[in-house]
Amino acid sequence: MNQDITIYTTTMCPVCAMVRDFLTHMNIEFKEVNVDMNPIAMIKLIGKTKRLSVPQTHINGKWVFGFDPEKIMVALKQSN
Repeated sequence: MNQDITIYTTTMCPVCAMVRDFLTHMNIEFKEVNVDMNPIAMIKLIGKTKRLSVPQTHINGKWVFGFDPEKIMVALKQSN
């Protein structure tokens, strides 16, 4: 299963850690972009989603906001 998954996070975000841990536990590979360390990525992210909060997870063209395992799994299945 070839998935394109990116999690946008910040350093001190406990909910971001929950998403990261969930995907790791499910053996799902992902890329992480820490917007604390990359302000340009933060500006681009806000421009795309119009949201200021993290985590924001981009799964093969679909967005999941916050920690929502059910929506993450649905997005993964729809991408197959």
